[in-house]
Amino acid sequence: MKKLLGENKILIISSLFLALVLIFSTVQAEVKPAINSFNNTLRVGVVGDTGIGERAYSQGFNAVAKALKKHRPDLLLHLGDFVYQPKIFPQACPERYLNKIKKTLSDPFRFKLFVPGDNDLPPNKKKPKGSGCWKKIDEMSSNFDYYATSSHEPRAYEGTMIVGNTFFAILNTYPWQDPKLWLAPRINNAKSQGLWTVIALHEPPITTAWYLEKRDTVLKQLTQLKPDLIFSGNQHSYERFHQIKEPKQDGSILFELSKSGNYLKGNGTIFVVSGGGGAYLRPFADQQGYKKRSAPKAVFDALASRALMNHFLILEIGQKKLQVTTYLVCPNTTKKNTGEPRWKADKSVWDKITLECKDQEAGVTPYEQFQILIK
Repeated sequence: MKKLLGENKILIISSLFLALVLIFSTVQAEVKPAINSFNNTLRVGVVGDTGIGERAYSQGFNAVAKALKKHRPDLLLHLGDFVYQPKIFPQACPERYLNKIKKTLSDPFRFKLFVPGDNDLPPNKKKPKGSGCWKKIDEMSSNFDYYATSSHEPRAYEGTMIVGNTFFAILNTYPWQDPKLWLAPRINNAKSQGLWTVIALHEPPITTAWYLEKRDTVLKQLTQLKPDLIFSGNQHSYERFHQIKEPKQDGSILFELSKSGNYLKGNGTIFVVSGGGGAYLRPFADQQGYKKRSAPKAVFDALASRALMNHFLILEIGQKKLQVTTYLVCPNTTKKNTGEPRWKADKSVWDKITLECKDQEAGVTPYEQFQILIK
C-alpha cells in the first residue's frame, strides 16, 4: 500500500509540474506573439506630448486621440509628457487625468509602450510643475519582456518588448545613462532573428527645435547600437532626419540622403521627433532668432523635414518593408471653439511663422511618408 501511495504521489507531482510548464509556455507565447497574429504586418501608432491638462491644447489632443483610435494600431508607442498640470509642486495626480489617459491612450490598444516624460515624473526644482503621475501611468502600459538575470540590467522605467516582427526598447532620459551594456546584447540578438529594431526615449538625441549638444554623447551612444528607428518627443514639433551614422570626433555627421523617402536597412538610423500630440506648438530656435539654441549646420544638413503641427505616425511593419506615414491633424474649430495651438501666441515671432494647418480644412491627412527596405 505504501508503495502504491508513493507511486501516486510521484504521479501527482509530475502532473503538477507538467501543468506549470504548460502555463508558463502559454504566458511566454502571449508575451511574444507570433507574427502570424498580425497577418505578417504589425501596425504601430506613435504619438508624443499629448499634454492632458490645463497647460495644453485640448482640441489638438482630442482630434489626435480620435484619429489614432480609428487607425486601430496593434501597439501604441507614447513618447512621454502625458500630462501638463498647472500647479507648482502638486501633492497628488488628479484622477481626471488618469481616467482620460486610460480611456484614450490605453484601453483602445492591445499593446502599449510608454516613455516617461519630464512632466510625468515627480516635481523638482528644475521642473516644479511635474505631475507625479508616472507611477500610475506606467501601470497602464504593457509589461516588458522577462530576461534571465544578467550582470547588466535596465534601470527603472526602462526595458524591451518583442511584438510580432519588431523589437522595441524604452529608455529613460532623466537622468541619461548609456544603455549599451544591457541593451546591445538584446539588440544584437533581435537582429540575429531578423527583427526590426526601434528605440524610444523622451528627450531627442538630435533636433533643430531647441538644440542641446549631444553628438559626442547620446547621439553617438545610440547610433553605435545601429537600430532602424529612434523616436523621441519633448520638442513640440515634428522633425525627421535622414539615416544617420555614428558622428565623427569633429562633430560631422555621416548620413544617407534620400529625396524619395526610400532607405535601405542597415545604412544608418532614422531619427524622428514627434511632440505634436496636444502640446502647444513652439517655434524652432532659428525661427526665434535664438542663436544659442539653433542647431549647427551639420545637424541641419541631416534634416529631411520638419513642421509645426498636431500629428501622429502610423508604422506598417512587414517582413521586407517598414513604412512610416506621418498624419497632419487639423482640429475642427469654430467661432465658439477656436482654441489656440501656439505657445505664447502673442509673441511677435509668430508674425512670420505659418502653422501647417493654416488654410487647411479640419481633418486628418497624410503629411509625408518614408520607408526602410530590406537590401
